[in-house]
Amino acid sequence: MKHVAILGSTGSIGVQSLDVIRKRGYRVTALAAHRSAAELEKQVREFRPACAAMLDEAAAAELRVRVADTGTRVLSGPEGVCECAGGQGTDVVINAIVGLAGLRPTLRALGEQKTVALANKETLVAGGHLVTGLAKQNDVSILPVDSEHSAIFQCLEGRPPHSALKRIILTASGGPFFGKSLDELRNVSVEDALRHPNWAMGAKITVDSATMFNKGLELIEAVWLFSVPPEDVDVVVHRESIVHSLIEYDDNSVIAQLGLPDMRIPIQYALTYPERYPSPVGQLNLAAVGKLTFFEPDYEVFDCLNICREAIARSGLFPAAVNGANEQANQLFREGKIPFLKIQELVRAVMEIVPEKAEFSVEDVESIDSAAREFVNSRI
Repeated sequence: MKHVAILGSTGSIGVQSLDVIRKRGYRVTALAAHRSAAELEKQVREFRPACAAMLDEAAAAELRVRVADTGTRVLSGPEGVCECAGGQGTDVVINAIVGLAGLRPTLRALGEQKTVALANKETLVAGGHLVTGLAKQNDVSILPVDSEHSAIFQCLEGRPPHSALKRIILTASGGPFFGKSLDELRNVSVEDALRHPNWAMGAKITVDSATMFNKGLELIEAVWLFSVPPEDVDVVVHRESIVHSLIEYDDNSVIAQLGLPDMRIPIQYALTYPERYPSPVGQLNLAAVGKLTFFEPDYEVFDCLNICREAIARSGLFPAAVNGANEQANQLFREGKIPFLKIQELVRAVMEIVPEKAEFSVEDVESIDSAAREFVNSRI
């Protein structure tokens, strides 16, 4: 029996995590969401957690009324979410919160010696050594939930003790705009950007996939998760999303992890690690897939990949700054306030305001995040 807390439980990853938990018969100890009180009420009534939190204060007040008869304690705001992350009786915390809001809950969970199943890229992108250092200090694991990082993690499981890792190869679907030129992308709509060919995800991450900033985030995350230099992480576009990522050894042997594009596979492995159990996902039939294709990314069109590589190479607060700028620009695009290509233009420009600082605190991260968002707003 595992006791699991889910942060971001009403989002895509959270809902799929609950599906895995339902099938495995695990106990849910805490749930947290942003503002979907009606959805969280349904989850509370089914799973009866000890506590639930809503980031939005008004939504928390509504939830208290909705679940007053259940015995679940309702918390609110960032501190309420952190309390859910560090609560007693929890073995594993699934962090599926979107954006930098996931950083402090991750640190709280690690500080309370909880295993963290991490679906929140921004935690490692912005927090870097703060997160990995705390995990090492408290001797707790960070288990990747992203399909790409789970794939790398699984490939490395069979690594001989003295084998030298040469390269990590992240696969990217290419999003809805694969093969498009800059001219073709000047007037694309939000609806166009949200038409991902393979994955069903939230709006923010789907737009990140369209700009390929999402893959840039994953590149930075891989550097921290697997302790490799940025130059040893490559990206290849794989339209079918069957090969989830690969590793290459010094002898040029390449190991890959394959599966249907369904997040419940990496979610379940993070929860059951190191054991494997029957999956709720269908079996991969390669003959039915027919072919697997691979392409070089178009770095001229999708500059976000270059920006993220430059940010992690410079390290310090640069990854946090470009992440904050992207979150703001992504939102402005989804609100119809800027054109699609303006996103990467604004994210690149924010590099101008970042101070050189190798060591930093959580407060430094939050400060540069705010500065990056203000910078983006000042440029539109």
